[in-house]
Amino acid sequence: MSDAERAVVRPLLPVPGWLRGRGGQPEAYCHRAMPDAVRYLVDNGTKWRAMPADFPPGTGSTRVSGAGATTIWSASSTTGSTAWSASGPGAGVIDSQSVKADAVVGSDSRGFDGGKLINGRKRHVVVDTLGLLLAVMVTAADVGDRAAAQVLLTQVTAAHHLLALVWADGGYTGTLVEYCLAALALVVLPKRWIVERFFAHLMRSRRLVRDFPSPARRRWSTGR
Repeated sequence: MSDAERAVVRPLLPVPGWLRGRGGQPEAYCHRAMPDAVRYLVDNGTKWRAMPADFPPGTGSTRVSGAGATTIWSASSTTGSTAWSASGPGAGVIDSQSVKADAVVGSDSRGFDGGKLINGRKRHVVVDTLGLLLAVMVTAADVGDRAAAQVLLTQVTAAHHLLALVWADGGYTGTLVEYCLAALALVVLPKRWIVERFFAHLMRSRRLVRDFPSPARRRWSTGR
């Protein structure tokens, strides 16, 4: 990770409890090494236990400093948002992509997308006109695009106040258009666009082609 990338990512990472006066021991691993480990994992599609030794261990301690926290950042968080410029984008594009889930993914977080014939999860994204990610939300694959869009677009407009126009396909019609205009002052227009290129970039990363949750994620999500 370059210094410029680090400057963008650092505000998005969780603040350790010991730095907030909540007690606990200082972290055992560098914050900078943990996103680097996530990027390596996503690009190569490897298992946490197969990571090179110079990264934090994939099944480390349960403290915030352990690599289990890295797993939670990369896989268990369902929403995220990143501002790419000081002024912010004025227009965006929304779409979704269903991805097959591994057999170990529980039925409580997966579903069947009848349109794409995919059993797994669905990622809903909003990108700007350059194809840069503004927000992402992960749901079961049977969650409708319009229902997810209401939640996701509410978050995006709260983070990017200049956003006034969103392009979408035919799956984002009906009451969603009226909701966006009345509640968010957001205009939704049909178009085929740059978001498809964003999804194509995602599919070049082996870990994103199929959903492979790690053991650390399953322990965190089930409370064990």
